[in-house]
Amino acid sequence: MEQQKIIDTIQMISEEKLDIRTITMGISLLDCITGDTRATAERIYEKIMHKAAHLVQVADEIETEYGIPIVNKRISITPVAMLAGADPHPDFRLIARRLDDAAKALGVDFIGGYSATVQSGITPAEENLMRSMPEALSMTDRVCGSVNIGSTKAGMNMDAVKIMGQVIKDLSATGATNAMKLVVFCNAVEDNPFMAGAFWGVSEGDTAINTGVSGPGVVQRALAQVPEADFAQVCETIKQTAFKVSRMGQFVGKIAAERLHVPFNIVDLSLAPTPAPGDSVAEILETMGLGSVGAPGTTAALALLNDAVKKGGIMAAERVGGLSGAFIPVSEDGRMIEAAAAGQITVEKLEAMTAVCSVGLDMVAIPGDTPASSVSGMIADEAAIGMINAKTTAVRLIAVPGSQVGDMMEFGGIFGRAPVMAVNSASSAQFIARGGHIPAPIHSFKN
Repeated sequence: MEQQKIIDTIQMISEEKLDIRTITMGISLLDCITGDTRATAERIYEKIMHKAAHLVQVADEIETEYGIPIVNKRISITPVAMLAGADPHPDFRLIARRLDDAAKALGVDFIGGYSATVQSGITPAEENLMRSMPEALSMTDRVCGSVNIGSTKAGMNMDAVKIMGQVIKDLSATGATNAMKLVVFCNAVEDNPFMAGAFWGVSEGDTAINTGVSGPGVVQRALAQVPEADFAQVCETIKQTAFKVSRMGQFVGKIAAERLHVPFNIVDLSLAPTPAPGDSVAEILETMGLGSVGAPGTTAALALLNDAVKKGGIMAAERVGGLSGAFIPVSEDGRMIEAAAAGQITVEKLEAMTAVCSVGLDMVAIPGDTPASSVSGMIADEAAIGMINAKTTAVRLIAVPGSQVGDMMEFGGIFGRAPVMAVNSASSAQFIARGGHIPAPIHSFKN
């Protein structure tokens, strides 16, 4: 029995693209606040260098020792907008530079947390940070940012939505690949290990380890072995497979935490695809019987997958958190790329799918001349799905300069490539210009 488990695991790694997608160390920086941004930036650099000094080394040792691929080593930090302290004119670019310096010195892939949480309102420091994002994220290589503009409890901050539509446009204009480092959330979670949206919430501890697992190929291969199964058996197959995948995330995370002498926090159960053949969430849906992702039935199939992954994975881990479900980033999923290029899937269909999966409109390339108000409208639509349904939704859009619908944008590596997709040409400008706050839904009142 134990020998068969080992054989199964080796097969999942070598043939079915199973990996630990990320080991992410969360670090609280609240004790770095000085009231002077330059001094704060130096204290931030020193703390990150101290806490994460052995993160990459330990991850590499585990990978070598157990033969388990660990794709990314990352750090998430306290939202930077909270670190201004009493500085009346904080220059957050100073912090961005030192974060990038730390990431490069440590050898981590990304640091997430150049972020603000403005669902209820915007402080001057938060607006300062939001408007600094185009410059800060374009002048750094490994810093990721996010802004939470809404929640089920607080409603939606439409002033922030308007600002972020322009921010995405301005950031994309500096280089399309820079925009992939920015996410706009509704109901952001505080323990997300995945980039670009990771930050370390104020309710978390000083330092801890989170892991994010992957394995779409493992799930697809398992479903391919039961082609005549009814939906009850399909669900059971996914649950059993998700248990195995999540167990590996728990195993690696606990070892890493022990060797780094910090607590182990959560496993994020998300199925995160890559452009590599056999590592596609869309292919899982097609294995269920869809002619192509985007066909009628796609949202139902994705709902089944997302729920079954959570049911199976939650039994395998002591603590489950993050986003946990199935990601559908257009550029990072080989079959999704093909379906989008062939016109089998549209922005509107993607939006419908986000009502039942992890996150939202992710790594979607749109024409560079899309108005900022339309980008804000897309943010608001996606946030409304999250706000009403009490789930995390997000937008990671790339307004590719000089592009037209059908052009192909190359990001490279695990970020893949994406066809530029059409955006409804009707104007959202008057709607977005209203500003103010969309109130929280009635079911948000729980007390």
